[in-house]
Amino acid sequence: MLSKKMQKALNDQINAEMYSGYLYLSMAAHFNTKNLAGMANWMTIQAQEELSHAMIILNHINERGGIVDLKAIDGPPVNWRTPLDAFKDALAHERKVTGMINTLVDLAVAESDHATNSFLQWFVNEQVEEERNASDNVANLELAENSPQALFMVDREMLQRVFTIPQLLQGD
Repeated sequence: MLSKKMQKALNDQINAEMYSGYLYLSMAAHFNTKNLAGMANWMTIQAQEELSHAMIILNHINERGGIVDLKAIDGPPVNWRTPLDAFKDALAHERKVTGMINTLVDLAVAESDHATNSFLQWFVNEQVEEERNASDNVANLELAENSPQALFMVDREMLQRVFTIPQLLQGD
């Protein structure tokens, strides 16, 4: 059984993951208006990942006999000056989420909630990947910043990304 404090923290994380999905959908819409289909695709898939993270946490709360308490989701920004600015915002956001996951782990340890601590280790590892991907995108866009041809190539590469349902949602 989840403590009330852990249950609230996990529900807050669901909200944060849903906001992440909104943020990346907003970025995808922005890139679509700029005819950057690859970047729009990358952000759409990122949104799908974030929404799947929310579902994974929701399932954990249910499995532990907790109550899921969904809250309103704040609206994200809708415009960015450059693709680099958007991806820098994505990197900063992923770093913020990493901090939130680390805080959840700290709480699970403090409460001796070994099941939730074990569960959260997947998210710890996922955030390493999320930050690396976002950082790589920023680096590539910094290299391409003054070259429309390089920006075109980065955009085309991002078009190749596909969504993979996380193993935690695929069942046994």
